[in-house]
Amino acid sequence: MALPYFYSPLRRAAATKLTNTRTSPPAVTHGRFSSVLSIAPSMSFAGVSLVGDDGEASRSTWDAAADSPDSGYHLFVVRGYSRTKETPNGKCINSRQFRVGGYRWHIGYYPSGLKANGKDYMSFYLRLDDHVAKDVTIQFELSFIDQVDRQEPSRIRDMKSCNIRHDCSWGYPCFIRRSVLEGSRHLKNDSFTVRCDIAVLADANTERSSSTVPAPPPPSIQQHLSSLLVSGEGTDVTFEVGGETFMAHRCVLAARSPVFRAELFGPMKEGTTRSAISIDDMEPKVFRLLLSFIYSDTVPEINYDNGHGDDDGVMELWKKLLVAADIYDLQKLRMVCEENLCRYIEPTTVAGILSLAEQHSCQWLRNTCLDFRNSLQPQGRNHDQDSVA
Repeated sequence: MALPYFYSPLRRAAATKLTNTRTSPPAVTHGRFSSVLSIAPSMSFAGVSLVGDDGEASRSTWDAAADSPDSGYHLFVVRGYSRTKETPNGKCINSRQFRVGGYRWHIGYYPSGLKANGKDYMSFYLRLDDHVAKDVTIQFELSFIDQVDRQEPSRIRDMKSCNIRHDCSWGYPCFIRRSVLEGSRHLKNDSFTVRCDIAVLADANTERSSSTVPAPPPPSIQQHLSSLLVSGEGTDVTFEVGGETFMAHRCVLAARSPVFRAELFGPMKEGTTRSAISIDDMEPKVFRLLLSFIYSDTVPEINYDNGHGDDDGVMELWKKLLVAADIYDLQKLRMVCEENLCRYIEPTTVAGILSLAEQHSCQWLRNTCLDFRNSLQPQGRNHDQDSVA
């Protein structure tokens, strides 16, 4: 995949100097619980744009507030790739606007490349939609949804920064050769998803006092609690799940889950003080992920490289984790599961995911499924595609 490229009618000379801005990704550690300790805070979700057969992005399924976090990611889902690749060279399909760092952005997708010498490639560019007095400094990455090593927040923040304003773009003129995409795992059922991660750095458009007190370091309580889970020190409750035994701390479980609180300290605590608590209808690997989240407030990486099976197996694991989050009333985990299940929405899976969302009152996931299902309906209209400014 080509390196990111800076595009501006006013700055073509500067583009050559600023092209090679990437650093090597850090090593990713995997393990039963060890991965919890090395996970950086995840990027905030900044919505989804769905490109249907009509070649136009449907509305974003997530409208972020004006005080959006300084880092986030947007998903650009192309359904019906075989039709979009007929788009002429230099013509663009734009995502819907999304907000990260207080700014509005969109992604420009060139199915047949932006430049005349890149007709065999797809191009992707990130554009700033707001007029700003000074350049906005960002770090960003564009990757396919299954390239999880390229989406590590720590890797994004280690990348070389770039400056962007309203009249310029950053991106990949040769993101991937179309023939390579067509033979890759990224394209499934004539669809693919690109993820755009953005981190907005020091903002020159915001007044800051030179005497501002330095921000305190981020809290480390999750790391300390995760270490406690790994070591097993001080555990006082045992769970039997699918033939496996798990040790935990009553006070931590009770503080994180009202269901565990009632089970361990409320009227339901009868019989839980000495013997192991048996949990039926849940697989050990799901309970392990549940405990990891309770202690660390993050979910370890779930993909086929970590022994979770193929794409279908990973999707089923996210479904089961969502059910567990609903059982134990872990609202943030529910949102994480909804967000990840969104990546697997396609014509063959939308009905099952929609049924699950309705069963567990997951309104956002339900709306995303309905938006996608509606996008499958023929529109009967032609749309002109926007060209690059």
